[in-house]
Amino acid sequence: MSEGSKPALVSAAAKLADIFGDGGALAEVINGYSPRAAQIEMAEKIAYAIESQQNLIAEAGTGTGKTFAYLIPAILSGKKVIVSTGTKNLQDQLFNKDLPVIRKALSRRPFKASLLKGRANYLCTYRLEQALNSAFGYSQEDAAALAQIKAWSKRTKAGDVSEVADVHDGDPVWFHATSTTDNCLGQNCPDYADCFLTKARKQAQEAEIVVVNHHLLCADWSIRETGFGELLPDAEVVVIDEAHQLADTASNFLGVTISGKQLVDLADDSLAEYFTDAKDMPDLRTACEDLQHEVKDLRLAFGLELRRGDWQDIETNPKIAGALESLQKQLARLTDQLERASVRSKGLESCFDRAEALDAQLEILINDKDGQWIKWYETYSKSFTLSRTPLDIAKEFRGFMARHKATWIFTSATLSVANNFVHFSKNLGLSGALSQSWESPFDYPNQALFYHPKGLPQPSDPDFTDKIVEFALPVLEASRGRAFFLFTSHRALQRAAQLLEGKLDHPILVQGTRSKGVLLDQFKELGNAVLLATASFWEGVDVRGDALSCVIIDKLPFASPGDPVLKARMNAMEKQGRNPFFEHQLPSAIIMLRQGVGRLIRDVNDRGVLMVCDPRLLKRSYGQMFLDSVPAMKRSREIEDVRQFFAIEESS
Repeated sequence: MSEGSKPALVSAAAKLADIFGDGGALAEVINGYSPRAAQIEMAEKIAYAIESQQNLIAEAGTGTGKTFAYLIPAILSGKKVIVSTGTKNLQDQLFNKDLPVIRKALSRRPFKASLLKGRANYLCTYRLEQALNSAFGYSQEDAAALAQIKAWSKRTKAGDVSEVADVHDGDPVWFHATSTTDNCLGQNCPDYADCFLTKARKQAQEAEIVVVNHHLLCADWSIRETGFGELLPDAEVVVIDEAHQLADTASNFLGVTISGKQLVDLADDSLAEYFTDAKDMPDLRTACEDLQHEVKDLRLAFGLELRRGDWQDIETNPKIAGALESLQKQLARLTDQLERASVRSKGLESCFDRAEALDAQLEILINDKDGQWIKWYETYSKSFTLSRTPLDIAKEFRGFMARHKATWIFTSATLSVANNFVHFSKNLGLSGALSQSWESPFDYPNQALFYHPKGLPQPSDPDFTDKIVEFALPVLEASRGRAFFLFTSHRALQRAAQLLEGKLDHPILVQGTRSKGVLLDQFKELGNAVLLATASFWEGVDVRGDALSCVIIDKLPFASPGDPVLKARMNAMEKQGRNPFFEHQLPSAIIMLRQGVGRLIRDVNDRGVLMVCDPRLLKRSYGQMFLDSVPAMKRSREIEDVRQFFAIEESS
């Protein structure tokens, strides 16, 4: 630290003490506020990193209050700040709940904040009008939804699709009322002056604090699309919240992915433009319809099973390879037809540009032999994706940071493995960053019990799920429901749901039967339910109070060794003389377990039992690394201790 920077740093620390301390600015606006030492220390460390322009890895245990700990020093710095969150839900919470509280507390330091989402989150009035005037018919449900969207479009100010309560933001009908980078007409759009996305981007450019999400951040990084790229050059501080998710999100965006839906959308949009401006070109219509058929044929060639597989499955299966070749030829034919028609209208020109880009991407996917990429596919009920993913993003991300000379703050409750940040740093190519960890302020030894019963079956046992359900039943009875039962596979979840039917006196909720938000609301309202869930409920879910008093985890969450992306990464690491299990699989599983465990205690008054049903915790040497990475709790192997834990709660 230079001599000249000391007074500024001291001043920042003094301001933070006034804000976070007893009787400070936060205490004045938050009922029941009490200072947390870890939160103040974290805020001071972030203020120091920003002032000294050093990157920082900041791990903060559940309950630290990390959002305020990074937002307040970032605002006080007076610099242009981009905050990226893991999900849109967290993005909304930060912007609509946390920032208004901070604005009230920092009334003497006004600031302008902006929320920016991906384009699919904003109404496109041009696309909506096109849909309403389309020659295509809609189902009764879709027509009603479009009418609701039309009514809302006349009163909305932000155009954020999440405002429409009666049309879920995941409803496919939104495709007709939003744009994609493929079908957006940009400045050629007749509604450009009133474009909600353009307005949101303009507000983001003018704001001091811009709240985005990892998908938007990485989409810009990978395709350098206009919009977010206009913000990054001006950013002086970039805060990555839920930073443990960043490497996976970035890996997906840095590759190439073509989906059956993209191709069908191209055909549908081209057909709509044909009816408007090219009815005298029958070959264009035929090319659109033939592409639709080829997409369906390729999906059928993959078989009915939903799976994620290696590209070799395509190359060694004549039926799939033939269907893919036919699809490629048909896409090339449609591209030729659209090139001829592109002079007719901006819409047809846009469709031609999309077709040309997809044709080039498909060529790369099929013929690329570069060993730096992993090629794979995934099938869905009605569609598929073909993907090329980088083996390693560290070099790319290091270059990305070098191009944008901002101070980078990476934060999450789970960044370290056995108390070091090597895994996280290596994945993103970070070097020379400051790092610090703050433990959760919760009293885990008194608030929680870690139960690991004797006699658990091995995960390889064909009856593993059946047996662990038997172990879990007395725990669920003792907890009186009020539990998350978390699984590492959908198959195990479905089997457990069958086995538990009729065996509990408490409501059973199963992931997949309703949307995540509805299930979570139901769980909280019921107060005694057992929720069976997989990956998406392991993190980013906050249930405080008695409704969640038990978390049961079926297995240590190692990724499936048959996953094509993991398999390719492991093979590449082995060729480099590295140990993929200890360098990649184990650290990733530990971080995932920490996320699952983090669902249990969310408040100073919470109490609960954690049960992990995997005997490898004690029977494998690496089990100790898992144990060292979760909060210190009382441990037991006896069901009586679980009963006693809940009996104390019931009698108090």
